[in-house]
Amino acid sequence: MALRIPQRSEFWLFDCGEGTQHQFLKSQLRLSQLRRVFISHMHGDHVFGLPGLLASLGLAGNSSGIELYGPDPLETYLNGVMASSSSRIGYPIQVHRVKTHAEQNIVLFDDGDLVVRCTPLNHRVPAYAYRVEQKPRPGRFDLERAQALKIPPGPVYAALQRGEKVKLQDGSVIYGKDFCGPSRPGVSIVYCTDTIFSEAAINLAQGADLLIHEATYAHEDANLAYQRKHSTSTMAAQTAAEACVGQLVLTHLSPRYAPGNRLTPNDLLNEAKTIFPNTLLAKDFLQLDIKPRCNSS
Repeated sequence: MALRIPQRSEFWLFDCGEGTQHQFLKSQLRLSQLRRVFISHMHGDHVFGLPGLLASLGLAGNSSGIELYGPDPLETYLNGVMASSSSRIGYPIQVHRVKTHAEQNIVLFDDGDLVVRCTPLNHRVPAYAYRVEQKPRPGRFDLERAQALKIPPGPVYAALQRGEKVKLQDGSVIYGKDFCGPSRPGVSIVYCTDTIFSEAAINLAQGADLLIHEATYAHEDANLAYQRKHSTSTMAAQTAAEACVGQLVLTHLSPRYAPGNRLTPNDLLNEAKTIFPNTLLAKDFLQLDIKPRCNSS
């Protein structure tokens, strides 16, 4: 799952299974714009594509650096693969362990615009869900009022939109709050896989605009879900409902539900929609434009 960052020439990647590079070749994403990778857990279908991806970036020579976030074994795993394959990475890489942040509810990342939090999930190995939240944005700038007062355009407008106090060349002082409408809410997404039904996931996802949640099994196969610490379609929908999210996307479906079998992905979708109607099935190259639900614009 790739998250394009608004108004930046970068994107973030969540998990990196085998074949990720081939999917990038078919997508509109430019691999050179990858800045951060968040790994949920160390099972192969979530990490086997990462060493090759990092090595290809090194060969291309067009990466300014990658920040990696994940379970404790992530760094050892990458170092082992890179050393064994004599791969050279010609750009800076930093690996961040998320365990303490998840267990103690400490902010994992904050750049003044975006905040990332994480929480432990309930899987067969240590696994983590991630929440990305955009901080509230300044209200809409009243351009007509600024022009009517003959305030010079340029950096002054930008400072006013940020809500700052500005002193003009004539000595007068103006305040950004007088030229901006109410602050606009940012958007929030939660990426949650792999796990059995989890109260921690509900807490992390509270009020999110989008929840991406695994739905490995159909409701009738709940016994397998409990044995293998995965979610059913109804567990994912229950999480979405209890967290009051805006939209749910189901992902990580078992191959046992491939089209043509007795139960298909559409059956899992319909199961989820009985609990949480605003549900979609993930598919290759699906693109969603995430907007805050309370945005009146």
